[in-house]
Order: sequence, then C-alpha cells, then structure tokens
Amino acid sequence: MQTGTMLRPMSLGELLDASFGVYRRQFLPLVFIALLCQAIPLALGVYLELQGGVVANPALWAVSAIAAILLGSIGSAASTFVVAEAYLGGQITPQQAFSRAVPFLGRLIAAALLSALLYVFGLLLLVIPGIIVICGLAVTAPAIVIENQPSATAGMSRSWNLSKGLRMKVFVAFIVVFLLIALPGIALGAVGLVAAGEGTTELGLTIGFLLIQSVLQVLAYPFFYVLTTLLYYDFRVRKEAYDLDMLSAALGSPA
Repeated sequence: MQTGTMLRPMSLGELLDASFGVYRRQFLPLVFIALLCQAIPLALGVYLELQGGVVANPALWAVSAIAAILLGSIGSAASTFVVAEAYLGGQITPQQAFSRAVPFLGRLIAAALLSALLYVFGLLLLVIPGIIVICGLAVTAPAIVIENQPSATAGMSRSWNLSKGLRMKVFVAFIVVFLLIALPGIALGAVGLVAAGEGTTELGLTIGFLLIQSVLQVLAYPFFYVLTTLLYYDFRVRKEAYDLDMLSAALGSPA
C-alpha cells in the first residue's frame, strides 16, 4: 500500500493476489515468527509420533497441545501486526511485533479454545453449521489484536458481525488455501508409497514425512495469517467505508 491510497473492496481474486503479495514481501519476518512459535510444538509432535503416539504418551501430548496453543496464539498476534503494518504501508520487526503481541495472549488463547469448541459442536451438527462457524469467526484474531477488543467473546462477536453476508467468500478463500497446502501433502504421500515399494523402512518414512510436513506448516501458517488479516480489512472497508488513514489510526501507526 502506498501513502494516500484509498482502500477499496476486493474481489476474491484481488484478495488472494494481495495476500500473496504481502506474503512475498514479508516472507522473512513471517517465517521467522513461525519458526520461533512452531519449532517446539512441531518437535514435540515428531517425538510423540516416534514414541508411539497419543495413546502411549498422553502426558507428552498434553504438553505439546498446551505449547501449541500458547505459542500459536502469540505467533498469530505477532504475524497480524507484521501483516497489518505492511498492508498499510509501514514496517515493523519481529521483535516489535512480539512486544505488541504479548498483552493479547490471554484473550487470543481464550478465543482459540472457545472457537474450537464451537467448531467441533457445529461440525457434529451435520458439518454445515461447523463450516458457517469457522467462516464467521475467521477474523477473530485480527479483530482482537487490531481493535484491542476487551475480551475473547467481544472479538468473536466482532468477527461474526463483520463476516455477515461475506462468509461464502471466506469459505472459497479457505478452500483455495487448503488446496494449496494439501497438494504438497498429497505429493509427499505418493513419494512415500514409492519409497515404501523400494524398501525404505517404515521408521525412515515416518521421520521424513513428519519433517517435511513440519516445514510445510511453517511456510503455510504465515500465509493463513496474511489472508485472515486482509479479509478483516476488506470487511471493514465494505461495511464501514474505512480508508487508509482511519485504519492506520486504529492500528496506532502513521498512514
């Protein structure tokens, strides 16, 4: 974004194009944040699989889940700040982003847990309600972080209201991202089958697959944060006629 540019509603194609653009420009800080916040949970996950899985090590699984929630929440907030600043024409370092993110940790953890419960409950109700909930709460983290919403439920309510009438757009965008992430995984599965046919040990395949899957996650999560942050801005521009100056002021940085 350039200074003085008016923000405008984006089509799905424009939204994805803008998301890829921000992802490319902010690749290093976003991946740095992802590495710091996902290294421990991913390492614990790999170790857990090698030690027999959840059933054999429930305590280790609990530690891994807690670490994933804590670090994932702060990574989400830090990434949102990096993306928001970049989209509005600014720039911050990962260290500055982490510093801004810390005060939001409790609210983001609560929102993640409450959202997960609603997702599961909705998916149990013939799937479609779950999809509606997922799309309706898609911009909860940006709403909490950028608007400094006072509670997790306030952020969730804000996301729900902003996404009204636009959830199909969220759904299609998420499908596109899912396919982009899933295709490498499918390719890895095919490679694994070929390797198994050539006599590669099961343990070697498991380790190799988990390591490559971990790398893909580190690369994919930042793009998801870019997409949800830009969706948040698109919703506000559409529904509240916000422009660059007003959004920058809300973020606390100059346009």
